[in-house]
Amino acid sequence: MEERERRSNLKTGSVIVFFPSPHRGEGKGEGQMKKSIVVSTPEAKFSALAFKEDFARSIKKVAELDYEGVELAIRDPDKVDEERITKLVKSYHLEVPAIGTGQAYGEEGLSFSHPHPEIRKRAVNRIKDHINFAAKFSAQVIIGLIRGKVEEGVSQEDAEKWTLDCIRECARKAQELGVSLTIEPLNRYETNFLNTIAETINFVKKVNLSNIGILIDTFHMNIEEVSMYESIRNSKNYLSHVHVADSNRWAPGSGHLDFTHIIKTLEEIDYKDYISAEILPLPDPDSAARLAIEHLRGIS
Repeated sequence: MEERERRSNLKTGSVIVFFPSPHRGEGKGEGQMKKSIVVSTPEAKFSALAFKEDFARSIKKVAELDYEGVELAIRDPDKVDEERITKLVKSYHLEVPAIGTGQAYGEEGLSFSHPHPEIRKRAVNRIKDHINFAAKFSAQVIIGLIRGKVEEGVSQEDAEKWTLDCIRECARKAQELGVSLTIEPLNRYETNFLNTIAETINFVKKVNLSNIGILIDTFHMNIEEVSMYESIRNSKNYLSHVHVADSNRWAPGSGHLDFTHIIKTLEEIDYKDYISAEILPLPDPDSAARLAIEHLRGIS
């Protein structure tokens, strides 16, 4: 399959709408990347979330700040009020580009690369729950920390094989529901497994399923990539989602990253999907969300 054709097929399962529409780029901001921000269900321990306390207020604030979408970070879909979440998001005419899953690793230790088969099985079942939830929004499911790491005493080959097996099982389930998975390279301080975009592209090729993409995150890229811009160009045929945070993980414009150049590079590769702020709630949650949208709208 040619790369451009593969990219088109990947996005078939990632149309982010509540009502039938053939293209994510249509409507508000046509031809431009849409903006979203990560909102977590309450009591999340992960720090890089501008909004994670009062869910209803957070969704309202996202809409008031004129974001087009809200990325939902959910530890366990079975523990949330799905109907309430759906109604809230829909009432503010927000789209859901992606579902975050990392809290299942951070708070429960579930991972695809764990040496114990039972832990891997629980991780797969949890992601399948996320896939069912994502299907209601036509959202993609993020595979970040839940892939785990190469544990002490485990070979790189075994960890990769277990992860490949788990992701393939989840991806086949996702295909049944028209959902895509997107794998996020993470920096070396969070995991020792799939740190760079090049490594992750090679891993996606090994998965060899059309509904697998790559999520790039500017915070992690700033640590791991020799050239952020060249790495973005190299991700062209696999890129399905983008996280943005500045070098200090504050809102874009608060550190030393050149987001004008980053956005321009994304435009060069014809990326037209969501850019989603995953940022620390600093100096405070409302200011963080406002600073992010103001800076991003000023350059894209």
